[in-house]
Amino acid sequence: MGLDMFAHTLDAAPASPVDFEVGEYGELHYWRKHPNLHGWMERLYREKGGEGASFNCVNLLLTAEDLDRLEADIRVGNLPRTSGFFFGESDGSEVEDDLRFIAKAREAMADGLIVYYSSWW
Repeated sequence: MGLDMFAHTLDAAPASPVDFEVGEYGELHYWRKHPNLHGWMERLYREKGGEGASFNCVNLLLTAEDLDRLEADIRVGNLPRTSGFFFGESDGSEVEDDLRFIAKAREAMADGLIVYYSSWW
């Protein structure tokens, strides 16, 4: 049990940036128990109009601008401290992996794919 986090790709943009249904998707990246990144994604979800009672098993569209913001926050250590039942703890060792994700997401977008985040805990 614990926080499993995913970045996936789609061939076409969903109708909404949050809470959209997904059929077929491509796998892009996986994190295990990185709650501070999850907290950053939840904040973005709320900014984009997400109203789910819990930020679990919901989909969040990521744009190039979102990736720019995320990269800036990662580089200055500005991911919000986040905790939750079975979330584990972010310890700073995740930075290189997070930056690898951003590079892969930008490459996928350059190839015309749509990138989104989801999690399950």
